[in-house]
Amino acid sequence: MTRTAFFISDGTGITAESLGRSLLAQFSGVDITMLTKPYIDTVEKAEELAAIIEATADRDGVRPVVIDTIVDEDIREVIRAAPCFKVDIFSTFLAPLEQELATHSSYSVGRTHAIGSDDVYMDRIHSVHFALDNDDGARIHQYDEADVILIGVSRCGKTPTSLYLALQFGIRAANYPLTEDDQDEDGVLKLPRFLAEHHHKLFALTIDARRLAAIRNERRPNSRYSSMDQCLQEVEQAESLYRSLHIPSIDTTRFSVEEISTRMISETGLVRRFSPR
Repeated sequence: MTRTAFFISDGTGITAESLGRSLLAQFSGVDITMLTKPYIDTVEKAEELAAIIEATADRDGVRPVVIDTIVDEDIREVIRAAPCFKVDIFSTFLAPLEQELATHSSYSVGRTHAIGSDDVYMDRIHSVHFALDNDDGARIHQYDEADVILIGVSRCGKTPTSLYLALQFGIRAANYPLTEDDQDEDGVLKLPRFLAEHHHKLFALTIDARRLAAIRNERRPNSRYSSMDQCLQEVEQAESLYRSLHIPSIDTTRFSVEEISTRMISETGLVRRFSPR
């Protein structure tokens, strides 16, 4: 069965999409085409979208699912009249909360994703800049300022995880790639001295060698770098290093960057400078 789902908002659509994807992910037996429609902030835009929803229902032969965070009642009414199964996030959750808190919601457009505190905004910018500056061991002299230093073989997910930690939580994350340059004369992988000095900040990422070979092959096909033998050797040496030095680690093979980051925070007790947007 194929269905279409619309995530609709009069703001960025991030809340509707995030919650909608989480809900629909529970239905693995249904093939769902997901479409995000942000900034539906006028009746005219809503009417155009309602026509698209109706055309989609005619094409699919079944009504689309609509998950929305629309605030304006006139706009909500236009969408509600379209042939769809509608999940209204605000009306579903805000009404019970209003009753429990004995006060009325502000029903403000974009409230969730407003910049808000200048300090929080600047913290986010600084953290992202720090992650970019300290990508792939570029600024080892700045490790005193890092909250966490991610280590692992090339292409195991260090960079996206560092950026996600910075953007979502304000965590200063540096990352360093373990390569053949870190091996001793016997070919054994060793932890560089400048990392050993920050052992308490280290968190390791590992990955299945087959998955690593597939990722590397997209970047450098048919090379030693992407060969299965090379990937297997690097992963085994890195994991041996983590075990011998008691460095906490996570296997990134089947986890999203969101899961990697939140599991890392849970396991290490890293302090968030702010909550995710």
